[in-house]
Order: sequence, then C-alpha cells, then structure tokens
Amino acid sequence: MRVRQRRDTEVFSLSFLDCICCGFGAVILLLVLTEVGEPIALEQSRTDLEGSVIKLDQELNKIRGETEVLNRDLTTRLEQLAEERARIARLRGDLSDIQGRYSASRQESEVANQIEGQLVSAQQTLTEEMKRLLGSNFRRKAEDDTIGGIPIDSEYVIFLIDTSGSMFNYAWPAMLQKVEETLNIYPKLKGFQVMNDVGTPMFPSYAGKWIPDSPGQRKTVIDRLRSWNAFSASNPAGGIVSAIQTYWARDKKISLYVFGDEFTGSSIDSVVKTVDLVNREGQTGERLVRIHGIGFPVRPDAPQYTSIRFATLMRILCARNGGTFVGLQEPRGRGGVRIGQAEKKVPASASPT
Repeated sequence: MRVRQRRDTEVFSLSFLDCICCGFGAVILLLVLTEVGEPIALEQSRTDLEGSVIKLDQELNKIRGETEVLNRDLTTRLEQLAEERARIARLRGDLSDIQGRYSASRQESEVANQIEGQLVSAQQTLTEEMKRLLGSNFRRKAEDDTIGGIPIDSEYVIFLIDTSGSMFNYAWPAMLQKVEETLNIYPKLKGFQVMNDVGTPMFPSYAGKWIPDSPGQRKTVIDRLRSWNAFSASNPAGGIVSAIQTYWARDKKISLYVFGDEFTGSSIDSVVKTVDLVNREGQTGERLVRIHGIGFPVRPDAPQYTSIRFATLMRILCARNGGTFVGLQEPRGRGGVRIGQAEKKVPASASPT
C-alpha cells in the first residue's frame, strides 16, 4: 500500500502577502487622506481664532473708551462735590458769623436803649473820699457825680489806650478830647498813668511808678499823647492784667479807663475770666480796681464786627468790675457824649459802636 506524503504548508504564501499589502495600503491611504484634511482644519481654526481675537480687541478698546468717559465724568463729579463741600463750609462760616453778629447786636441794642435815654447809670452819693478829693467847698451837682455815668471816687487813674492804626488814623482827636475831659473832672489826683492796650507805658521813665499830678504834667502828657503810636494788639486783656498787677495797692483807690475801638482777640469769655482772676473781690465785696470803658467808632467803610466785639467785651468787664461803658457814635464827639457835661443824652439814632 502506498502511503501518501503530506505537503508542508508555507506560512508566507502569496495570499498572505496580498493581505498584508492590502492592509498596509489601506493604512497609507488613511494617512494620506488625514494629512490632506489637517491643514485645512488648522487654517480654519487659525482664521476663527484671529477673528475672535480681533473681535475681543475691538470690545476691549470699546470698554477702554467707555472707562475713560466714566473716569472723566467721575473726576468732574468729584470736583463738583469738592466745590459744593467748600461752599457749604463757607456758608456755615457765614452763618456762624451772622449768628454771632446778631447775638452781639441784640446785646448792644439793650445797651443802646439804656444809653439813648440817659447815659448816667446811677447817682452816687458824695462820699468822704470824694469830699477830700473835690474840696470841702464842693457843692454836689448831679452832672458831676459821674463822668458820663462813670463814678469819680478814685484818687489814682490809669488810662489804657488802644494805639492801633484804626484808632490813631481815625479816632485819635476824639480820644485826646476824652482824656482831657476825664482829667478835667478830677481837680486833684495823687497820681496817674498812661499805658497802651498791651501794657507799654507812654513814659518808660515812669514804668512801675505814678506820674505826679500837676497842670504842667497834664499838658506834657496830652502833648506826648498826640504823636504816641506804640505797637498794639487791639486787645486790652494784657494791659488790664499788667496795670492791676503793677499798680494796685491796698491803700490806693484806682480807676482804670480803657479807650479803644476794636477787639481782635480769640475769645471774649477768656478775657473776662482772666480779668476776674486778677481783679478779684476784696473783703468789702468790691473789686481791686474799677474798670471803665469808652468805645470809639471805626471808619464807616471798615468792618464793624471787631468794634461790636469790643463794645460787648467792655460792657461785660465794666458791669463785673464796678465801672461803666460809654459808646461813642461819631469820631469827634458828634452824636456822642462830652464827658462831664450836665447833658449826657444822645440822639435817638445813636448807638454804641
């Protein structure tokens, strides 16, 4: 029996190679097709991205423009707000100033009503001291009991004079007249002194001492006073304190006359409290010295506020320190009061400065 021999099968036959080639061809075809389509997609994506960037850039520029407009508008509004706040601050200051003027005017109106009818504030009895000063043959007259309402019971007198430019240039002749009238009311003094509102004596050689009284000495004082123009602060506080601390003595009866037209200090209340501490009450209940005041008007075209403050300050000081305040309407005595006259009335239109 013939045995048939088996043929060996070849692994890498022609059919197998055909399949492999077909597979590789398909892969290559896919790669070719993919490479052809990719640049188109990339170009489209780039175009889309550039369009988006341009659009976003346009939107950004638009936002920046709107921001600039808003910033300019905000800056304008802030400037307007600052101006309005400044205006409000000015209006508040004006309101405060007007309220102060109104309050001072009301107080001064009360004083004007009292001075308008009669400037003599009180009739003073003839004391033994006044008899000694005025002489035993003195016959009491109502008009001589007071100097425009100011008691004349002192044997020493201090004149405290505002030597500022407003006084020197406008009210100086009237001031000289009032000093002479005041001295004429006192026939004989033991001594007197002349200082300015900051406490500077007119005669340095008499600093801390009394000027002896005599007709010749009075004339010398008036002549020197005509051209005396020392530094002034338009604030009598320093001069009052200096005068009391320097010249007061237990055995001397002193009157202090403050002549001025303006008060430029920061606070009326602080001056009143300072004077209260220095010019304290004695055992009899009276202050160490009397404080009197004469107010002179400022120029009609000048601000009146500081003049009103001076009148207010001196009215309070005189009331608290046993004295009297007299306000003059005209710089040379017209419409005012001649100190020592029997007639001490003023016209109905007059009012203290």
